[in-house]
Amino acid sequence: MNLYENLLTKETSLSVIGLGYVGLPIALEFARKIRVVGFDINEERVEMMRNHIDPSEEIPPEDFDGCDITFTSNPDDLRECSFHIVAVPTPINNHNQPDLTPLIKASKTVGKILKKGDYVVFESTVYPGATEEDCVPILEDLSGLKMGPDFKVGYSPERINPGDKVNTLSTVIKIVSGNDDEALDVVAKTYELVATAGVHRAPSLKVAEAAKIIENAQRDINIAFMNELSIIFSRMDVNIYDVLDAAGTKWNFLKFYPGLVGGHCIGIDPYYLTYKAEEYRFHARVINAGRYINDSMGFYVAKQIVKKLIVAKKSVFHARALVMGTTFKENVSDVRNSRVADLVSELNQYGVDVDVTDPYANSDELQEEYGYQLVEKVRDDYDVVIVAVSHQPYHDLSEEYFKGIMGENGILVDVKGIYRNKVKDLVYWSL
Repeated sequence: MNLYENLLTKETSLSVIGLGYVGLPIALEFARKIRVVGFDINEERVEMMRNHIDPSEEIPPEDFDGCDITFTSNPDDLRECSFHIVAVPTPINNHNQPDLTPLIKASKTVGKILKKGDYVVFESTVYPGATEEDCVPILEDLSGLKMGPDFKVGYSPERINPGDKVNTLSTVIKIVSGNDDEALDVVAKTYELVATAGVHRAPSLKVAEAAKIIENAQRDINIAFMNELSIIFSRMDVNIYDVLDAAGTKWNFLKFYPGLVGGHCIGIDPYYLTYKAEEYRFHARVINAGRYINDSMGFYVAKQIVKKLIVAKKSVFHARALVMGTTFKENVSDVRNSRVADLVSELNQYGVDVDVTDPYANSDELQEEYGYQLVEKVRDDYDVVIVAVSHQPYHDLSEEYFKGIMGENGILVDVKGIYRNKVKDLVYWSL
C-alpha cells in the first residue's frame, strides 16, 4: 500500500506541527477521517486542547468530539507519523523583514524524526522559494535523507480567515503542490479528504507560495487605495462611504473599504514579497507604498482626533478618550499586530488619557503585547469615543448610548463607518 492508503487504513498517522488558528482546524478536520497527532511546543496550550478548549477561542468544544487525535508537546510522538503538516506563524521583525525563526525551528523538529517515505507539507505563508531554500536543507541535514528519492515535500498555503464561519477549510478550494508529480498526487489526494470544495494543483512549490503571498498583498494594496481616498475626500468634505456606495453600483467595481490594517496576514505578508524582490534587485514600489499608507493610518486617525478636540475647544492634554475595540479585526480575540495600538500610543503621546474596552480581547495579553489593559468600568465623561473595530456587539449601539458615556460636546469617531447617517447631535467623524 502507498502512503495515502496507509493513512486511510490508519496504518500510519498524519501530524500537524503548530496548533494555532491555522493548525488546529486542520488537525481536527483530518482527525475526523484519519489518525492525527497534533503537536505544539506550548504544553499549556496542549493541555487546553486535550480538554477540548481552543486557546484561540475560534473552535467550540463540541468540534473536538469524534476526532481521532492525540495532542502532544513531545517531538518523539511525531515518529509514528508519515505525513507532516507544518502550520507555524511567519511573522516579521522590528525592521519589517521576515522572521523565519518559528519555521526554522519547526523544520528542525521534523528533520530529527524524518524517515524514508515520509511527506512534509508546509502551510506557513512565505516568500517564493522559502520551502526549497530554507526548509528542505534543514530537513536533509538533520535526517541524513534527500528530498525526492527519500522523502517528499509539498506546499499548501493556509486560507483560514479568523472569525469567518462561512469560508472555512472545507468550503474553500485548497492550493496544493509537490516537489515532483508523485508528491503532488499524494498531497492532493490527502487534502481532498478535508477540502470538499476541491483542490487546485499548482505546477510547482514556488507557484503555490507565490499564489498565497499575492492574495494578501492584493488586499493590502486595495485597502491602501481606499485609505488614501478617504484622506483625499476628507479634505474635500466628501464622505468616502457615500462615494463607495455610488461607485459600487458598477458591475466591475471592487468593494474594499478604508480602515486599520493589522493582523498576521494582510499586515505582514506583503513584506515577505518585497523582501524577496530586493534579493532580485527590484524595489516593489506599489506594494511598499500600500504598506506605508496602511501602517500610517493609526497615526492619521489620532491626529484627526486631536484636531477635533481643538476645534471643540477641549484641552488635548488630559482629555479623556475611550477606544472601543483593540483586536486586529472584528469578532476575534487575537490582538497580535493590531494597528489600534498605534492609535492608542499616538493619543498617549499627545497627552490624552485613553481607556480601552473590547468584548473579545484578553486584558493580560494586551498588557504583555502593548503595555495597556482593558478598563473594568466605562466612565460617563469621555471627551471623545473612538469605535476602532466593528465588533458585532457595537453595531446596535444608539446615539443615546454614546451620549450617556460622554461629557458635554462629546465627539464620536467611527473608524469603520458603522454609525454613518445614524448620528444627529454628536460631533461625528469617520474614515
